[in-house]
Amino acid sequence: MLDDARITAFVATAHPDRARIFYQQVLGLTLRNEDEFALSFDANGTELRIQKVEGVQPAAYTALGWNVSDIRQAVAGMVRRGVAFEVYPFLQQDSQGIWTAPSGARIAWFKDPDGNLLSIAEYAVDA
Repeated sequence: MLDDARITAFVATAHPDRARIFYQQVLGLTLRNEDEFALSFDANGTELRIQKVEGVQPAAYTALGWNVSDIRQAVAGMVRRGVAFEVYPFLQQDSQGIWTAPSGARIAWFKDPDGNLLSIAEYAVDA
């Protein structure tokens, strides 16, 4: 029934001005619309709605993730824009904060201004 419908991704913000700057200027997404309820960004053809709320209770798990073709380049570019990557004592991450999963996928986590946990990942390709 929904297999041919487009999905919309959601996160929340209690600080819409900071969220707008972060998602637009730091992550490079295009702002499509802003109203009293949400910021709407184009995330490579997927709508990302950042709901305006009074308070955010960030989840302990990843809320949004992006697939990238070169995670080292993506991390370096994001660090230049002020993004700090998370380091977890229970994972073996390299000096850039990148963890290599058993599948070969490489993943790095960071947070938005409201503490929502986000990630970028480069997935291993079959040779």
